[in-house]
Amino acid sequence: MLGTDFSTGSPDWLDLGSPDTEGAATFYGRVFGWDFATAGPDAGGYGFFQQDGKIVAALGPLTEKGAATAWNIYFNTPDADATVRTAEQGGGRVRVPARDVMEAGRTAALTDPGGADFALWQPRSMPGLERTSQKNTLVWIELHTADPESVLAFYGTLFGWRWQAMETPGMTYRVISTAEGDVQDASFGGAAPLQPGAEQARWIPYFMVEDPDRTAASVVESGGSVPMAPEDVPDVGRIAWFADPFGAPFAVLKPAV
Repeated sequence: MLGTDFSTGSPDWLDLGSPDTEGAATFYGRVFGWDFATAGPDAGGYGFFQQDGKIVAALGPLTEKGAATAWNIYFNTPDADATVRTAEQGGGRVRVPARDVMEAGRTAALTDPGGADFALWQPRSMPGLERTSQKNTLVWIELHTADPESVLAFYGTLFGWRWQAMETPGMTYRVISTAEGDVQDASFGGAAPLQPGAEQARWIPYFMVEDPDRTAASVVESGGSVPMAPEDVPDVGRIAWFADPFGAPFAVLKPAV
């Protein structure tokens, strides 16, 4: 599962673009108990979700023309500019070119060949998320795409990712790991094929919770919705899919013991 000792290709940042940052901060505060702290007067409304003073995610207004509200997953790179060039050569699309975020790091926003948006983070003074794989923090990410093998080959060229196919009822699921270390210890996410009638390709964040059913009730009480009610997945745990009041999808997981 996810850690905070980041290496090339590991998820190292997560933020939410929302049309109503105040409303989103209130919603996630109720559901996950997060606090919200602004990044300062020059940050354009951007700020940090925190748990016990540790950054667990971030939140900002929508900045791209025509963008829909969504959680954005960033992957670690030692050279954002070089990774952007490799992505373009591999069929990816650059939505926002590489740029500096003050002294914190360098970032870029891309879309993979399958249509899923993602971003890069080249850390400087800000290494990345400060807490993961604990209660109410990011624990897993999942790519939903029409052609997982082809798209994972694209990411493999960018980051050196490895993946292992697992047969599950109705589909082949691919568990993704970074290039370094034991495959199981270095795993951080998975890839699943789009289901018939599904929406466009996308990355989905999973947050660890103690009780998905109780979280589902909190989501509804706070104005969100439950596209997929809590259910047990053998050898994985109990999961559910939600959408916040403004339509951003996310998921939760109570890992199997």
